Amino acid sequence: MNPAPDLLLVEDNPADLELALRAIRRAGVAYAGEVRVARDGAEALACFFGADAEWGRAAGRLPRAVFLDLKLPKIDGFGVLQQLKSDPRTRAVPVVALTSSREARDIAECYRLGANSYVVKPMESEDFAAAVGGLRDYWLGRNEPPPAPGQP
Repeated sequence: MNPAPDLLLVEDNPADLELALRAIRRAGVAYAGEVRVARDGAEALACFFGADAEWGRAAGRLPRAVFLDLKLPKIDGFGVLQQLKSDPRTRAVPVVALTSSREARDIAECYRLGANSYVVKPMESEDFAAAVGGLRDYWLGRNEPPPAPGQP
């Protein structure tokens, strides 16, 4: 059985995905954790609730954070967020909306659904990489995750 990844990165744009992965794994930073990638909302939810879910359903095997794009095929980011935050097994997993949308209604809806953070993707690739690196440093380095389900 594989341990839970530190991060679930949900992104359908190949260029953004590659930049994000490079920023997360950049040299010189003390980070050796596992990153799991989902390219659509259905794949993201299958990680947690699917019949073959390796880590999502088992107690103590949740990622430290989810970086979630909103504009996804199959099930959009709002649907993923709603399902994660409405299920007691996954409610405590931090979810960061990482999206190109600056729409006030999108921001409000994400927080209403329980997002822990909302970050607009910078347009420049260097700025995008820096933003993802900062998110990685905070959510995977500084933030203390909640106890695993069933633990005090």
